[in-house]
Amino acid sequence: MTNSETGSRAGGAATKTPGVEVKAAMSGFLREFEEFQQAIKLKLKDQEEKLAMLHAKSVKIDRPALSRTAEVELPHRKAFSAYLRSGDDDGLRHLSLEEKGMSTAVAADGGFLVDSQTAEQIKSILNAAASLRSIASVVTVEASAYDVLVDHTDMGAGWADETASTSETATPQLDRISIPLHELSAMPKVSQRLLDDSAFDVEGWLAARIADKFARAEGAAFVSGDGVGKPRGFLSHPKVPDSAWSWGSLGYVATGNAGDFNGAEPADAIVDLVYSLGANYRTRASFVMNSKTAGAVRKMKDADGRFLWSDGLGNGGSARLMGYPVLISEDMPDIAADSFAIAFGDFSAGYTIAERPDLRILRDPFSAKPNVLFYATKRIGGDVTDFSAIKLLKFALS
Repeated sequence: MTNSETGSRAGGAATKTPGVEVKAAMSGFLREFEEFQQAIKLKLKDQEEKLAMLHAKSVKIDRPALSRTAEVELPHRKAFSAYLRSGDDDGLRHLSLEEKGMSTAVAADGGFLVDSQTAEQIKSILNAAASLRSIASVVTVEASAYDVLVDHTDMGAGWADETASTSETATPQLDRISIPLHELSAMPKVSQRLLDDSAFDVEGWLAARIADKFARAEGAAFVSGDGVGKPRGFLSHPKVPDSAWSWGSLGYVATGNAGDFNGAEPADAIVDLVYSLGANYRTRASFVMNSKTAGAVRKMKDADGRFLWSDGLGNGGSARLMGYPVLISEDMPDIAADSFAIAFGDFSAGYTIAERPDLRILRDPFSAKPNVLFYATKRIGGDVTDFSAIKLLKFALS
């Protein structure tokens, strides 16, 4: 090594001061510390992700059935709304394939199932309507008919003695009443312009229109339907004087005056009607009549001058006749000669309405352009299931 090289190296070494060395050491330390921090953060993030996955799995296992149902119903409602507004059924068909247990699509049966919220809204409107549905027995079935076994005789019974022989008791008689389900339909119409308006509540509008048309149709059928393609109304069954009543017919009490109440004692017919019904049915009994008949009845007074009809806060605002609730059904006949304008009975025992829970909608944008038709269908049936639970008032001499 030459003297010049040795001198230059010595000069370079002499230029490194203590401050520079400290600064270099500090930079290295900070760099290593940052790398350490980054490694800790990555490890913590990895642990948090693993904990989140474990928590999600445990929640999924312990989640109530209601939550799973709600998760499926929400996309169904969105897909159903898209179908109503634009006819886009891809979402409903996709859900049908993805969630086979929900039976979202029933295109083979002529439409798609209504979402549960809209179906409940329709059901609540029907239950609130002034029809026999509000006092009758309503059952939900999955079959095409509903069978009822009715024991209309008392089983034999008697006193026994340990020393005396026991005689054989009578055998009860059972009748099978089959209530077939019929298709009830409605076809409300709306313009495409309204459907294109995002502020328009298409589900609420559809529920109200369907419920209104269903209530009108089924209300009339429950009272006077002939049972052909529709429920059988209680007034369509044979009617006989109560003194000659037998199973399969409805007993009636006559007013004693053709087409009106008795002129001398008009209230007597109401009293006779009430007590023609067995005591075991009277506790849950109701009157059924239309508004015109109610207007005539509410003027009646007893022998002490008190009105038979009462309504007010004491009865929860509901109308009562001789202490029994009154259902105003406009489908009941008017007072006329030989008409059965008033019914009295325990309709929860006497009349049964059977219906399927599913309500289907088919969108038709072609038949009424530029409007869109919604063809809604459901299956429902009804009939008398206890002929001793309902009595009628006939406006006739006998």
